Amino acid sequence: MKIDVLSLFPKMFEGVFGESILKKAYEKNAVEYNVLNFREFADNKHGQVDDYPYGGGAGMVLKPQPIFDAVEHLTNQAQNNQKPRVVLLCPQGERYTQSKAEELSKEGHLIFICGHYEGYDERIREHVITDEISIGDFVLTGGELGAMVIIDSVVRLLPGVLGNEDSPVLDSFSSGLLEHPHYTRPADFRGLKVPTELISGNHKVIEEWRQKESIRRTYERRPDLLENYPLSEEQKSWVEKWRNS
Repeated sequence: MKIDVLSLFPKMFEGVFGESILKKAYEKNAVEYNVLNFREFADNKHGQVDDYPYGGGAGMVLKPQPIFDAVEHLTNQAQNNQKPRVVLLCPQGERYTQSKAEELSKEGHLIFICGHYEGYDERIREHVITDEISIGDFVLTGGELGAMVIIDSVVRLLPGVLGNEDSPVLDSFSSGLLEHPHYTRPADFRGLKVPTELISGNHKVIEEWRQKESIRRTYERRPDLLENYPLSEEQKSWVEKWRNS
């Protein structure tokens, strides 16, 4: 996968791409990172990328020209004429989810646009981007942190990146449910004991416990996720029992 980032503050990404899973993914040739300062594409000698909004109002707006030219530059460099997905980070975008991460992980080329100031010229939205994404109902100073969150969630899904190929499949939200609780040694810590099912050695019992606890945790913390989840009759009886307890 090729990941390009357009940002006015490219140094923010240096530590992120050089550590942990993102670094390992690069070393395994699963991904290539490239961060560009789109100020370099400004067509004026001062490198100005923003201007006052028509009609007045507070704040400055990112001009279309630098963004258009930067995306066209990156698109023209794409191998095999592969058309990239162009992601705009914006609080007005669709709410980011694990299913969106899985969708983006299947792409060969992603371009992230990290904005600042009051907003974007609307023509950027209308003619440049393919996706407009928000990581939550709050406002950040710029799109860099949002881009980092999305890139991390996507790269870890690429084949061969994680040591255990089952890990991304079992993550919270991947199955539509929150993940079950985890325990490790010792089995008895200060009188706090690991559930007997997990140390039984019976794989069927362990799997049944994990499934039930996953549904229980989802019911307790994110009941909205169960609204569209295909519960079996037995699983529905669990939920009803918890509801009446």
